[in-house]
Amino acid sequence: MGSSVPYVRLGVLDVGSNTVHLLVVDAHPGACPLPAHSHKAELRLAQLLDGDGAIGSAGVERLVSVVQDALTAAEDKGVEDLLPFATSAVRDAVNADEVLDRVRQETGVGLQVLTGEEEARLTFLAARRWFGWSAGKLLVIDIGGGSLEIAYGMDEEPDAAVSLPLGAGRLTAAWLPGDPPAPDDVRALRRHVRTEIARTVGDFSRLGAPDHVVATSKTFKQLARLAGAARSAEGLYVQRELKRESLENWVPRLAGMTAAERAELPGVSEGRANQLLAGALVAEAAMDLFAVERLEICPWALREGVILRRLDHMDQG
Repeated sequence: MGSSVPYVRLGVLDVGSNTVHLLVVDAHPGACPLPAHSHKAELRLAQLLDGDGAIGSAGVERLVSVVQDALTAAEDKGVEDLLPFATSAVRDAVNADEVLDRVRQETGVGLQVLTGEEEARLTFLAARRWFGWSAGKLLVIDIGGGSLEIAYGMDEEPDAAVSLPLGAGRLTAAWLPGDPPAPDDVRALRRHVRTEIARTVGDFSRLGAPDHVVATSKTFKQLARLAGAARSAEGLYVQRELKRESLENWVPRLAGMTAAERAELPGVSEGRANQLLAGALVAEAAMDLFAVERLEICPWALREGVILRRLDHMDQG
């Protein structure tokens, strides 16, 4: 490599609505980040909010403990630079400041709370770097536990980016109490999701049709797997796509199943099975309202976007 640039071991600590995920990579500016270690804990923060929208004391205790475990894992793996952030579950909690203070006092970790738009922009950056310039104008859709992000553009910074409170975990908790859910509840949620997404369509359609539509997130990966895409074991570089027609066939089937029955489906984890229907309704609505017949699954998403942004800053420094 000649005058080789040393790799830096970076850790991204992502406190999401469903899981707390530490991703450790070896990286330097201009190189593809190489995953070295992954540490995950299910937390379900979105479901630990009390009636007032606060994270209760049990939730805070659990969060502190999970962050402490992730910190220990990062130290064990020799992480030089930890990039800790939180998304919608913490962002939307009415006691967010108090929760962040507790985490900082007890673990020393200062979580940066990303806005929904920052989430959309960083996810877009990751997709752009993954697919490259030849993908042209990109439309990127990401369904998390707490929010839905949509971004569009032809550069590394999107021309339009929105975040909506349509995450699969949040919607399941608020709209689908039954197991299996009542048909009226499914219809009401379908209507709500489509109304919310439809409000944003004009912001994007005025920019013209995308050349390539991309989806990130566990929800889309599981839906693509149900529709026949390759298993994750077959590697990152296998192209995986989801057709709207396949999704439309799956939605009524998912609606008629219990969470336990969904967990038996290929590629569906037990922890995510209960919220897969809500995620599928959001995915179907987004594809329909944005007139997307098929989309491609991108293995990179928000965590990789955070890493890439950090590397860009190192390069400038």
